[in-house]
Amino acid sequence: MASGVGILSDWPWKPLGNFKYLLLAPWAMKSTYMFVTKKDPMERDFSTDDQILFTAILHYLAAYILPNGRNIAIWRTDGVIITIVLHAFVVEFLYYWLHRALHHHYLYSPVTHPFAELLAYIFLFSIPPATTTVTGIGSQAAIFGYMIYIDFMNNLGHCNFEFIPKWFFSVFPPLKYLMYTPSFHSLHHTQFRTNYSLFMPMYDYIYGTVDKSLEDLYQVSLKRKEELPNVVYLTHMTTPDSIYYMQIGFAGLASKPHSSSNSKWYLWLMWPLTTLSTLMIGIYGRTFVVESHRFHKLTLQTWAIPKYKIQYFLPWPKSSVNNLIEKAILDAEIKGVKKEDLNAHGEIYVKRYPELKVKVVDGSSLAVSVVLNSIPKGTTQVLLTGNLTKVAYAVALTLCQKGIQVASSKEEEYKKLKKSSINMSNNSTTNECLVFSQSYSEKIWLVGDGLSKEEQVKARKGTIFIPFSQFPPKPFRKDCFYHYTPAMHTPSTLQNLHSCENWLPRRVMSAWRIAGIVHGLEGWNEHECGFHTITDIHKVWEATLRHGFHPLPISHLKF
Repeated sequence: MASGVGILSDWPWKPLGNFKYLLLAPWAMKSTYMFVTKKDPMERDFSTDDQILFTAILHYLAAYILPNGRNIAIWRTDGVIITIVLHAFVVEFLYYWLHRALHHHYLYSPVTHPFAELLAYIFLFSIPPATTTVTGIGSQAAIFGYMIYIDFMNNLGHCNFEFIPKWFFSVFPPLKYLMYTPSFHSLHHTQFRTNYSLFMPMYDYIYGTVDKSLEDLYQVSLKRKEELPNVVYLTHMTTPDSIYYMQIGFAGLASKPHSSSNSKWYLWLMWPLTTLSTLMIGIYGRTFVVESHRFHKLTLQTWAIPKYKIQYFLPWPKSSVNNLIEKAILDAEIKGVKKEDLNAHGEIYVKRYPELKVKVVDGSSLAVSVVLNSIPKGTTQVLLTGNLTKVAYAVALTLCQKGIQVASSKEEEYKKLKKSSINMSNNSTTNECLVFSQSYSEKIWLVGDGLSKEEQVKARKGTIFIPFSQFPPKPFRKDCFYHYTPAMHTPSTLQNLHSCENWLPRRVMSAWRIAGIVHGLEGWNEHECGFHTITDIHKVWEATLRHGFHPLPISHLKF
């Protein structure tokens, strides 16, 4: 007869009771994370969350294990001073010799060990907060201030461009021993066994490991010439908080499409800053560089005019908007830009400055091509509605020339389209394909700004809404399809494209933006601006495909 129960006689997690379900939590979270990010290589390579998780666990452990770890004061002057002293004379000293030892022949490894490196960093950086906490002089200001200092200095050293002016060190010469520069740290990566210090170069000066070319590199880096673009895309902000979704705003927000559905709650907490920036932009606003890219031999830049969408439709800011656009074109002319891709019609500026070397491109020809190629093969009739634009007129005329019936449900719009069709084509068949109809039976709707909910309700189930406007319609029908605004996928050779363009997915560009790039690549020496000037849409479409841009597939349609 057995005197005891064996270890495998019952489930191993029985002692946990109902807490046994927590064993599934890590695996459930892992599988969910892999499912969400499996289609996005950029997200799969993102590992900062591992560092955040590990650091958070250590902070919680420290709070409960260390004496005086809880109920820490908000501010203590002596604790702040001790934190600074410990960092300068303990952390920096230990880091210098650890770093120098790791670069020794016997310890150096060509393979990085991120977790081991993180452990060493955390051990060193925990010395000041742990010491002050244990001795009872710690404070929240010292702990969080020290963390912010570490992150700021780390990013400063790896930003890859020099921006700290010479006068900064002239005012207080000893500062060069207490604060490194991007030039200082870059030499460590290029020259290998020099400049070992963490953030304070004083130990490199003490032990003679400062790179001899430091001063020359610093001077040269400050005088680096501005990189002049070949093609500039001129755009504007949509809403006051849209700047947070740009690359110069929050990288996390910029990497995802901007829409009301993914608006973050914490942006509401920033309304004082948003309001202040809106006022400052209104008073002192000037065009600024949003992002820069490389594509083959071209340097591409996006410039933003500090105006919002609503200001383009109001009469009183019109003069200010025009002045900013005009100044941007003249700035591009001075910098030798080949193409200025204008997110509006710019004929007035070309007439005002007939000797312009920079070519102004509004991108309408490619937008027309994208809309036409988004219409499913075999379509015999479409409904065109919304505010009529240069693109809308060109799309309607081209469809009619192909024998596809274009219906308009509004009499005023129909008359405008009819008049334009007669002026642009004397072909009676072309004019007959344009009809006035309010049956709303068409399965393909070409829509622009001003599409109302009432109109969408009249559409048949399964209708495809294809925008010809620069702004997408607000979807109200769950049983219909809403295509993206005219846009295309970019080739993989287009570099530094890390942010989303407004509501478009990552690595997708609007047709208006791509048009300027194609003009620059092809070297077309002509303007494409004004309401009646449009480049051969077939030539533009073929050139765009030849350079690696391709249409959004049908899978990108949204319910």
